[in-house]
Amino acid sequence: MTHQPPLIDRGRLAGLTDRELRRFADGHPVSADLFARGQQSLIGGVPMPWMMRWASGIPPFAARAAGATVTDVDGHQYADLCLGDTGAMTGHGPPSVLAALAEQGRRGITTMLPTEDSLWVAGELGRRFGVARWLFTLSATDANRAALRIARQITGRPKVLVYSYCYHGSVDETFAVRDPGGATVSREGNVGPPVDPAATTVAVEFNDLDAVQKALADGTVACVLAEPAMTNMGIILPDPGYHEALRELTRAAGTLLIIDETHTLSAGPGGCTAAWGLDPDLVTLGKAIGSGVACGALGISGEAVGQMLAQVDADYEDTGGIGGTLAGNALSLAAMRATLDTVLTPDAWDRMIPLATRFRRGVEDVLLESGLGWHVTQLGCRAEYRFQPGPPRNGTEAYQAADSGLERYFHLHAMNRGVLITPFHNMALMSPVTGEADVDRHTAVFREAVADLLAGP
Repeated sequence: MTHQPPLIDRGRLAGLTDRELRRFADGHPVSADLFARGQQSLIGGVPMPWMMRWASGIPPFAARAAGATVTDVDGHQYADLCLGDTGAMTGHGPPSVLAALAEQGRRGITTMLPTEDSLWVAGELGRRFGVARWLFTLSATDANRAALRIARQITGRPKVLVYSYCYHGSVDETFAVRDPGGATVSREGNVGPPVDPAATTVAVEFNDLDAVQKALADGTVACVLAEPAMTNMGIILPDPGYHEALRELTRAAGTLLIIDETHTLSAGPGGCTAAWGLDPDLVTLGKAIGSGVACGALGISGEAVGQMLAQVDADYEDTGGIGGTLAGNALSLAAMRATLDTVLTPDAWDRMIPLATRFRRGVEDVLLESGLGWHVTQLGCRAEYRFQPGPPRNGTEAYQAADSGLERYFHLHAMNRGVLITPFHNMALMSPVTGEADVDRHTAVFREAVADLLAGP
């Protein structure tokens, strides 16, 4: 006889969520006041609308962040397993990076001139990712935009292939999904797309090699833009052999392969590219490599650089749409050099990955004890649980299995007990300064939330 997981009482879930909302509101009067004042001058009362996504309704306003701890304006401290959704993967304010920023600030923040740090950072990224040449941006979004423009320019092809429910920042071409009939359509909620996404993009499902092969067959696809493992809909790992086959298909079709390692840097010092032996034409990075200072990087293979420079009519220096005045500024490069040299070193992953394993096992123990048929997936120092019995194979499966009610309850419950996880999904990330006590705190809080949820009336 197969054991059936316990059913979730939705009425009880709603009542527990209301209880937690009241608790949060009662304990955060200063944040509530700031949020109310913010309605007069900020869209949604916050600097960016996505900050409204915190499960508490009233976002906790930060007063200080140091190491793996955030303190809000009401004096509550949180074990931070969100870490700026990877932007603070180093932990908040690593002393060596702060010292480098202070020194560079005295010497100049932005000058439109190159600094020696740019050579060091490019060399280090080349060593880690095996890609020859680099340019620097202010975000991974900017790096991805530049990568798509370069790919279209040097191939002479108009389209980009992405995966349904991927995320590559606010890049217009990537807000596309494959509908049940196989057509590429705009993703739900896409704001003001400049054109029908089908004009620029082909969307396929992750792990579907047949769909990739068919999409590349007509010779219109300039590049495939892919996270090596999807991270926006939970962690979705590739099937065995997927990346080897993807590389073969793109090469056979004359299509460039762009690997976005912004979140999958969790896999190791060279992301999945190094850990899994990938061979991309272009690599994009952001967030973590500057310890939270705005930065991004685009790595380009020697062959692709040769194709770029052979086209003398392409303007990469001024009006061609690559970069911006602050891109590659001295402060960002100083932050990247200090981060890569002293914080996100190979030794850091030796510490962070076991912590993520500890997190995963703690959650798995609670799920086993409770009989809930959910799962946890780990990618290096990142782990994430989802409310479904097994890992999805693609973004559409994950999207359809999402449970916003459960997600809000678990996030809110954790916040009220001093634990932050990423508000958009159930992701926990480890930093070099995260401790076992931080992980165990989450396990205890998660166990309590599950017990409350499954308790009788």
